[in-house]
Amino acid sequence: MRPDAAGFITAHTALARPALVPEVELYLATEITPIWQASEEWLTEKNIEPPFWAFAWPGSQVLARMILDGGIDVAGRRVLDFAAGGGLAAIAAARAGAALVEAAEIDPLAIAAIALNAAHNGVAVRAAVGDVVGAARRWDTVLAGDVCYEAPMTGHIMPWLRRLAAEGAEVLLADPGRAYLPKQGLREIGRHTVPVTRELEDRETRTVTIFRVEA
Repeated sequence: MRPDAAGFITAHTALARPALVPEVELYLATEITPIWQASEEWLTEKNIEPPFWAFAWPGSQVLARMILDGGIDVAGRRVLDFAAGGGLAAIAAARAGAALVEAAEIDPLAIAAIALNAAHNGVAVRAAVGDVVGAARRWDTVLAGDVCYEAPMTGHIMPWLRRLAAEGAEVLLADPGRAYLPKQGLREIGRHTVPVTRELEDRETRTVTIFRVEA
């Protein structure tokens, strides 16, 4: 990770509270285009993925809300926040008494944002750097928010998530109606409506459903 990652994040974001989880304060961007362009310049790469870490996406908000409300029990459990973005669900799990929390991301800026956000909220979250898909089970609960937005991504992760479920992990997927959500092997356990911005979602609310992934 480049040493100025934390400085980049604090310079291009502001501390804000997600609509559904006001107990948590994160370093968030107010607009997507400026931070996307700045990320390309900082990473010296073009056509990078959007800076997902800089926004509190609806899936992670609902996971965090259900964890803090007790609808998802993580107390004493080892938890993975997969494709964690800025680590909102991971922070909620740590606050709710998880024994260990890891947040997995492949974006170096996301890893830095997770560290900043966890420290700001006074919790311990470990970074699981790189692509953990295919890793052997070492978690009791796996949280996956808003991950079925592209066919390649869904095809890459779902067999692994199902294997983790078969090996005894509780695997929870939060989806706000993305096109590539699998049609089978999911059991609904809850849903929430989340305020969103038109810049990101082209609408004002998203209804997010939490599914338990079945083996």
